[in-house]
Amino acid sequence: MLRRLVVLLLAGSLLLIASSVSAGLTPLERLGKELFFDKIASPDNMSCASCHAPRAGWTGPIGGINAHGAVYRGAVPQRFGNRKPPSAGYATPSPIFHYDASEGLFVGGNFWDGRATGEHLGNPAADQALGPFLNPVEQNNPSRRAVLEQVAASKYRRLWTEVWGMPVSFATPADVNRDYDRIGLAIAAYEASAEVNQYSSKFDYHQRGMIELTPQEAWGMELFNGKGQCSACHAAPLFTDFTFDNLGVPKNPQNPFYDMDAVLLDNGEPINPEGEAWIDLGLGGFLASLPAEYFTALGLDKATTVAENIGKHKVPTLRNVDLRPDMTFPKAYMHNGAFKSLKEVVHFYNTRDVEMWPAPEVAENVNTDELGHLGLSDAEEDAIVAFMATLSDGFVLPAQEIALSRAAAPQSARPDLLMLASEAGRYRLAYRVPAAGRARMVVYDVGGRRVQTLLDDWREPGQYALEWSADGFVSGLYFVRFDVGGTAQTRKVVVQR
Repeated sequence: MLRRLVVLLLAGSLLLIASSVSAGLTPLERLGKELFFDKIASPDNMSCASCHAPRAGWTGPIGGINAHGAVYRGAVPQRFGNRKPPSAGYATPSPIFHYDASEGLFVGGNFWDGRATGEHLGNPAADQALGPFLNPVEQNNPSRRAVLEQVAASKYRRLWTEVWGMPVSFATPADVNRDYDRIGLAIAAYEASAEVNQYSSKFDYHQRGMIELTPQEAWGMELFNGKGQCSACHAAPLFTDFTFDNLGVPKNPQNPFYDMDAVLLDNGEPINPEGEAWIDLGLGGFLASLPAEYFTALGLDKATTVAENIGKHKVPTLRNVDLRPDMTFPKAYMHNGAFKSLKEVVHFYNTRDVEMWPAPEVAENVNTDELGHLGLSDAEEDAIVAFMATLSDGFVLPAQEIALSRAAAPQSARPDLLMLASEAGRYRLAYRVPAAGRARMVVYDVGGRRVQTLLDDWREPGQYALEWSADGFVSGLYFVRFDVGGTAQTRKVVVQR
């Protein structure tokens, strides 16, 4: 049945169609979403989302686990890994793991220790996505072929064929390896989508000039970027610099990995032969697994470099750091879940060296330059916590804040946005960029939630156009914000079918 779209142009308002974020997923992103939420495990009781749930900021969604050991059990319920699940949100911008000689630091990769380097698929998130399927303490599949067999029998197998132009193939080992890699690429595409990385927090709306922070939140942002030194590693907009650091975090004595000396793998070996004596070496442990030639090529000595990085872990993004189903839901922080609230984290940063805290798990390489004795008052700590709470996606703008007036700028300096309707539900959007800068065109619903990003790229001065399809979008009222260099234009959107 053909659908009729009536687009009304009211007093210079742009009329556009929008929908939920998921309606804007590409076929590859939709395939990645299916794989992300499918219980591809042995036994089939665990998916990626089991440890990376959207309702908890794309990390662990079980409050009882977070409140204690913070490490999640695998598909075989007696088996546990060694670290808290990192957030799958905002993980995709991480660069390929590399050594920055100018800073003397390793940067990038995924997992807490950086071992998903991105060198295999050119994408750390894609490399990371492949790991849990075959990990015996996670999804426990016996082989790549076993994973693909579940995909080939799934309800989304036709989508796989649509995306890759062919069904899953088991013809040769090379085919199996290729298609297994495609799973990682698809999941990484979903993790990079606007459904996962929404940029829809109160902080984001504040940065766009759509809402003011409370006095406490604004004070917290000032402290975050100043006296608290948080932004030294957690810089906006991603709130991470993708480096590694040893903060002097103590052990989490409730980490179930310490008991894994008594739990055996299928080959009869214990998961953690060291038991309670195990020490998490972090980045240093991963570097120790690399050949000496890797370091020689960088002009480094392996033993020295490993020693300098013992105990360091990936600097996590703070986006969604306080996102939870409700305020009674416990979350865990740091790589081992040792801390249970943002207040505790900030107080540790502030007082580590002047109050009685448990000894660090790894005493070497502890950062003493940017934390430990910050001199923050209790009220200042609370303000920083309040600011970090503004980084949760899904913030709903008050209705009166949605309609924004044009920025006070000369007409010649304003960006211009026009829409030229075309047939079959496709539209050509013409826009003018008055000065070079980052150009963004974003659609918001009446609740202030971002529902689609139409443009986010650098533009030189000039006239441009893009095509947009209305297929799959619903009727309603929306707002389109077109921004170049901080000067914005917001249009009301009314859609009728």
